[in-house]
Amino acid sequence: MGKSKILIVDDDPDITEAIRIILENQGYEVGNATNGTKGLEQIKKFKPNLLILDVMMDQPDEGFSISRRLKKDPKYKNIPILMLTGIQEKSGFDFKTAAGDENWLPVDDFLDKPVKPEVLLEKVRSLLGS
Repeated sequence: MGKSKILIVDDDPDITEAIRIILENQGYEVGNATNGTKGLEQIKKFKPNLLILDVMMDQPDEGFSISRRLKKDPKYKNIPILMLTGIQEKSGFDFKTAAGDENWLPVDDFLDKPVKPEVLLEKVRSLLGS
């Protein structure tokens, strides 16, 4: 079957690099994009098995918009989305309770930044079913 492909869409290069190293050390193929527009382009080219998505990039709610758009598209709606963001720290709102709401926050799971490598890997494995 080959390696599972994971696309990271995040505008923070330090976070992206740290996650890439963690995932590649576990044998995953990793791609990245720095905003939602580039992320949508990469999804078409890279064909990821999992998307790790930040919320605040070029727009404060960009990750929410991207997740809604993907989950409404029959071509991409089955790609699991792990939202990884520091928005709770900035907003005070616990988004974990809303994860999975198909209209408001259609993601498969949610983690706060910073995340421990073992927690990230556990979520990734769970979402990939491996």
